[in-house]
Amino acid sequence: MGDGGRSGGEAQLAESIARFYGELYDEDARLTSSADGRLELMRTQELLRRFLPAEPARVLDVGGGTGVHARWLVQDGYRVDLVDPVPRHVEQAARVCDATLGDARKLAAADASYDVVQLLGPLYHLPDPQDRKQALAEAVRVLRPGGLLAAAAINRYASVFEHTAYAQLHRERLTASIASILATAVHDGRRGFTVAYFHRAEELVGELEDAGLTDVRVFAVEGPAWSLLKAVEQQTGQPPGEDLFAAALTAARLAEPYPELLAAASHLLAVGRAPGGAAPRSGP
Repeated sequence: MGDGGRSGGEAQLAESIARFYGELYDEDARLTSSADGRLELMRTQELLRRFLPAEPARVLDVGGGTGVHARWLVQDGYRVDLVDPVPRHVEQAARVCDATLGDARKLAAADASYDVVQLLGPLYHLPDPQDRKQALAEAVRVLRPGGLLAAAAINRYASVFEHTAYAQLHRERLTASIASILATAVHDGRRGFTVAYFHRAEELVGELEDAGLTDVRVFAVEGPAWSLLKAVEQQTGQPPGEDLFAAALTAARLAEPYPELLAAASHLLAVGRAPGGAAPRSGP
């Protein structure tokens, strides 16, 4: 994640974000401890590897948390620097790569110094559109001409699928909360999760294009069947079988050509190129 403040380069987190990630939640286990988390990690790797330049390109992982994505990028041969506003995350990520405290909206990196910038959390912790605009502008500033930007977002409709899987959506208080997210795109951070913004796919593409990025594409990370994995896990207390996991992964791949299915995913991933110069060669 990557919400931060502007005071002297120090990250000033919203209270709900600081408490959630600093005290209540183990971000390091999020993508490995559940079936839908594993699906998210696998698909994020799969999608990014299509567009990443050849190693050893320089990657700036903004809001990179504990280094979950930095870890596999380093193993693939990339030179990764990580920035995150949560001290606990930076301490954990420092075991993986160079990691520093920082703010997505005010990066310390020099202009045109990275081949790749990842924003795999900051945009959904910045409900103010001007803050998201500033974070994207900073990412473009530190990218080399033709460099790759990858930005993740929570899908506007993810809460409907998630809380149906939890068998909770019919509860009156929760129904009102989810209805508010659908209407406003914002979760207030008072219960369950932090303050957050939920994107529609076309909105995410528009924000990247407004930042000057070209060749923007958006993908449904987990595809349309992720909530089935969550429902089985929640209702049985056991991980879903490998056949069901493989079916959900196949569904995500099959759904890619069909934009109408983007709305069924839990997360969206958009990629685009910085203006100017030739785009770096994509990997396999």
